Amino acid sequence: MNVWEAVAVLAAGAGAGAINTLVGSGTLFTFPVLLACGVPPVTAAISNSIGLTPGSVAGVFGYRRELSGQRARVLRFGAMSLLGALTGGILLLNLPERVFTSVAPVLILLACTLIVFQPRINAWTRARRAARPNGGPLLQLGVYGAGVYGGYFTAAQGVILISLLGSSLNDDMQRLNALKNVLALIVNASVATFYLVFAQPNWTAAALIATGSVVGGYLGARFGRRLSATGLRVLVVLIGLTAAVQLVLR
Repeated sequence: MNVWEAVAVLAAGAGAGAINTLVGSGTLFTFPVLLACGVPPVTAAISNSIGLTPGSVAGVFGYRRELSGQRARVLRFGAMSLLGALTGGILLLNLPERVFTSVAPVLILLACTLIVFQPRINAWTRARRAARPNGGPLLQLGVYGAGVYGGYFTAAQGVILISLLGSSLNDDMQRLNALKNVLALIVNASVATFYLVFAQPNWTAAALIATGSVVGGYLGARFGRRLSATGLRVLVVLIGLTAAVQLVLR
């Protein structure tokens, strides 16, 4: 990796850290950059998961006030996120790389679709928010499924989580976003630990993404609400489509 590629990965990590804190699709920043730098797809996914974990910590710290009173939810849904993340990590390491390169473009397009329709999803979830303070069994199953998705391919797991939480819990969206950040952190940290033991990441890429994501995660939590949601959404979708095209043409 040359100097300019390193700068690009560092900048992508910063963007991903901020996006993950606010929306939950930061992998669509980092994954295409890693592919463009010549990192193999599965190695890129592994290095990306490890690198984004510190940024998730920064995002949770930035939203710490909104987590007040949500300890029971964190414990209940966190356990499901942990199990889902380990399931996804096992799938990534044990399925052939051609499965990942075939499935990843579909997952990226799904993530882009979710981002495009996020305003409508949020409006729908606000309109039918349930009265149960902690959801029900279906929500726990959905959080597990989001963990599997996040463990296998992290892009837009936050969008999936906020949609699930918003449609099932009667609470303020900022508090639900804070809970989403904790669950995403559990997924990222769990699968990162799993990969540290059982996989071979690209350490240079992981370190650059980690450095950038910490800065981006903190700034995203502090200043992110000032950004144009529409412009941000368009940028993420364009980058995601670029990644999908790169994988199809490999």
